[in-house]
Amino acid sequence: MDARAVPRAAGGDGLSRTFDLVFLGTAAAVPSAERGSPALLVARGPDRFLVDCGEGTQRQLMRGQLGFRGLGHVLLTHLHLDHVAGLAGLLATRRLYQIEGAIEIIGSRETIAFVRRYLAATIGAGREAGYRLRAVSPGLVLSRPGWQVTALPVAHRGTESLGYLFEEEARRALLPDRLAALDVPEGPERTALARGNPIVLADGRRITAEMVQGPSVAGAKLAIVGDVEEAASLVVPVSGADALVIEATFLERDAALARARGHLTAASAARLAREAEVGELLLTHISGRYQTAEILAEAARLFPRVRVATDFDRVSVTPRPNPPPPAEKGREGARRGN
Repeated sequence: MDARAVPRAAGGDGLSRTFDLVFLGTAAAVPSAERGSPALLVARGPDRFLVDCGEGTQRQLMRGQLGFRGLGHVLLTHLHLDHVAGLAGLLATRRLYQIEGAIEIIGSRETIAFVRRYLAATIGAGREAGYRLRAVSPGLVLSRPGWQVTALPVAHRGTESLGYLFEEEARRALLPDRLAALDVPEGPERTALARGNPIVLADGRRITAEMVQGPSVAGAKLAIVGDVEEAASLVVPVSGADALVIEATFLERDAALARARGHLTAASAARLAREAEVGELLLTHISGRYQTAEILAEAARLFPRVRVATDFDRVSVTPRPNPPPPAEKGREGARRGN
């Protein structure tokens, strides 16, 4: 059951420039024949993450020919069963296939406390069952060279819910004319310079990254939000994201029901995307009570760069050429007061 590669893009320096997504489950609380329970695979280079793990996620990984190897982390948005019920089956299958290495399951204190009881009662506790648990608060979750994952607070029916930001550091691209003028060969030398490291050429000249770099450009930013009952508090943290993945469980005609059940309408998600100036809006957590076309139409009236995700959709998130400036704290409050 080796993993087939999630499509990845790389520049000439060999460094990944994308966060690659595979939507494994795009249904709301009740799955359907076409849509599985919530789960999203995020890949960056060799790192693979699940965001949520609804019932049947292990089968979706098989159907998508993605396999289980290389999956190192599960980021949970909250403790509701449609987002966590697939953990036991996934871990049990990995154990049957004798896949080495523990998966780290990450979430809020409340979520991890629930998952600890659930997994202990089903497949056993801790490392011997192939997992470890880590409770986090809003802030840095993990860091990799050149990019990081942070958690942000999300309001949903009184739970300790989290969203996640995958953010690449700003980069200074290599200038081909400067590389050519200095006779820097293609290959490891350029890769080292792209990483910010100096090199020494065969003729003894020392070349630093600053000598061949252009101006700083923003890296890719991916925002992922699970179930959420209000969007105003998300404007600043998701501002300028190249892609925003968020629920659209209801339509505006059922806004009262959405508020009662702690969810967003497609129009609310689109207004957030517009206010936060995101690059693309990816809607998920889709209810079977609506046609996909009407969900898309409601959102597109407010934010045209939108798609309604379906199971096994693949999306590559790359930096925009001209991203908007970062939002200032308090901006959303000031705008609501206008």
